[in-house]
Amino acid sequence: MQHSKIVGLGHHVPEKVITNAYLSSIMDTSNEWIMERTGISERRWVDPAKDTVANMAAKASRIALERAGLKEKDIEFIVFATITPDYFFPGSGVLLQRELGLESIGALDIRNACSGFIYALSVADQFIKSGMYKTILVVGAEIQSTAIDLSTRGRNTAVIFADGAGAAILQPSDKPGILSTHLHSDGRFAEELYVRDPGSSRPREERQPEQILDTTHYKVVMNGNQVFKHAVVRFMEVIKEALAANHMTKEDISLLVPHQANLRISQYIQEKMELSPEKVYNNIMRYGNTTAASIPIAMSEAWAEGKIKENDVICLAAFGSGFTWASALIRW
Repeated sequence: MQHSKIVGLGHHVPEKVITNAYLSSIMDTSNEWIMERTGISERRWVDPAKDTVANMAAKASRIALERAGLKEKDIEFIVFATITPDYFFPGSGVLLQRELGLESIGALDIRNACSGFIYALSVADQFIKSGMYKTILVVGAEIQSTAIDLSTRGRNTAVIFADGAGAAILQPSDKPGILSTHLHSDGRFAEELYVRDPGSSRPREERQPEQILDTTHYKVVMNGNQVFKHAVVRFMEVIKEALAANHMTKEDISLLVPHQANLRISQYIQEKMELSPEKVYNNIMRYGNTTAASIPIAMSEAWAEGKIKENDVICLAAFGSGFTWASALIRW
């Protein structure tokens, strides 16, 4: 049976560093308030004059290709995870294809928020296993800073979300690389973490220019208590599911790379699973929550730092809007 493996990783984050001190100067918050609730000390925001979701993704992709010893022309298919596409439509997958100078290859967009990269990885894994494609580019990228409410009213989310892109290259392998993926959702909780507009399910009169200009129509609505309560349960469930499917235990994990939602959630999972600090990779302190980009950025950094080595067992896990949650177990 043919398997798939990750042969290259790359990431890109904007140059602009947004500190807690800066946020404290534009809204009623403080470094202590932000650190206590999220663990974030700084994050990266784009320069809207030069950054797009697609061009950040292209920068991350080129790094992944270089590390894999491949060229843009080697890519046969793109799976792009984002909830902040450059346009309402088309999706950012075709824009990335254009940025990379490619023509005709397929491009698929995934909109599963924080779980998006693992969903995208799972889709690419199936395409490789089926023999349909031999080189697939999987990307998670977001620009969230341009849509968040930068006032005290929006501080619960404004201090969390940030921008960035991460990429992975998948190819066939005789030996299992991606051991298994596990995908779940529960739409009963969709409105506990969502952005209502621009949506198409309201009458035209509800989407006139005066409403569109009202930023409350674009705000992130998040029930933080509900998200935390569900996240800590689902994270552990889906990690244990991946281990059980591969007849492994937590002792077999070389490195857990969780979605960087909130440092407190990661620390809670680490404590409950009794994992040592060196077995859990966190970078939310530096980058904030970059949604679909967070796992590939973290993996790329961990690999560059020598924390992912040949034959290591890497566990990816995510929980987010939908609610959706997912895991992947990888033999490096």
